[in-house]
Amino acid sequence: MDICDLAPGYVRAIAPYQPGKPISELAREMGIDEASIIKLASNENPRGVSPLARRAIEAALPELARYPDGNGFELKQTLSRRLGVPQERIVLGNGSNDVLEMAARAFLAPGLAAIYSQHAFAVYPLAVQAAGGTGIEVPARDYGHDLAAMRRAVTPETRLVFIANPNNPTGTLVAARELENFIAGLPREVLVVLDEAYNEYLLPEHRSDSIGWLARFPNLVVTRTFSKVFGLAGLRVGYALAAAGVAELMNRVRQPFNVNSVALAAATAALEDAAFVRESFELNQSGMRQLTDGFGRLAIEYIPSHGNFVSFRVKDAAGVYRKLLRAGVIVRPIASYGMPQHLRVTVGLESENARFLAALERALL
Repeated sequence: MDICDLAPGYVRAIAPYQPGKPISELAREMGIDEASIIKLASNENPRGVSPLARRAIEAALPELARYPDGNGFELKQTLSRRLGVPQERIVLGNGSNDVLEMAARAFLAPGLAAIYSQHAFAVYPLAVQAAGGTGIEVPARDYGHDLAAMRRAVTPETRLVFIANPNNPTGTLVAARELENFIAGLPREVLVVLDEAYNEYLLPEHRSDSIGWLARFPNLVVTRTFSKVFGLAGLRVGYALAAAGVAELMNRVRQPFNVNSVALAAATAALEDAAFVRESFELNQSGMRQLTDGFGRLAIEYIPSHGNFVSFRVKDAAGVYRKLLRAGVIVRPIASYGMPQHLRVTVGLESENARFLAALERALL
């Protein structure tokens, strides 16, 4: 018998997460100069790293021989001051994926279930399956969360509900009042994991008081990341906000030193760079208009998005994706999300958006 056959069946059945194609991989495959390739596949900040974060990274380099602060005191202190949340209610992660998985490991086991929406972030079913739990996918409504149907799916075995707001890859948004009422109507033994990775890209009037809700809902976990608007995707740092008891359980399954010292320093500094965040938000707003205006000109159907990306529908998505790759433009196919006729494109710099739209127009011929 192969020793791998002895691993739990639910682990052997996991289909690994497929990230966006790296620039270096496309360069090797197509023989294209890396400098000529634009990547609009992974919802990264096209402006790069905040100047304050860059300086903090450089200052942290001499201490790389030492282990990072395993408790992330300075980053937690800064988050606590900015968000008004006590440090004991903050959990740090190696990206927000890490804290999503901590929630699953802390609260799921074989025989228990988690609920998530169709077309929602692929990490949710992976985290559930890795913990031995049962994943329940609820059909989407207009590509977004159908909260009424998700509430009906709750059973005595349900321990987690994952909600991405805005959702990736569709960019849909649940209104704050609707979301608040949903959480209030759930049994208190069901933990709601509210994934707000794209929260900083929301218009102020669209943002919910999710952090304020923590005081009322001890079964709420809010997760956020530094990989998007803060431009630190390569350093992998995110965090969760939760009731002290829930945070303590998540920390029990957290790996020691899960956030490295450079990431801790960069994230702490990035939180102070309000100008960088504001300018990134404004660039995203103008870039989104540029892309959607282009889709309108090309008569392409798209899903209105509240993130830093937009998903659009074409007749031959796989063929268009390959043509874009040959043109040195990387976008994201999302057939694995149950959307085989859609592609997702990240909002880039003005010049990158223009090049993508020109390449897309040629690919449709």
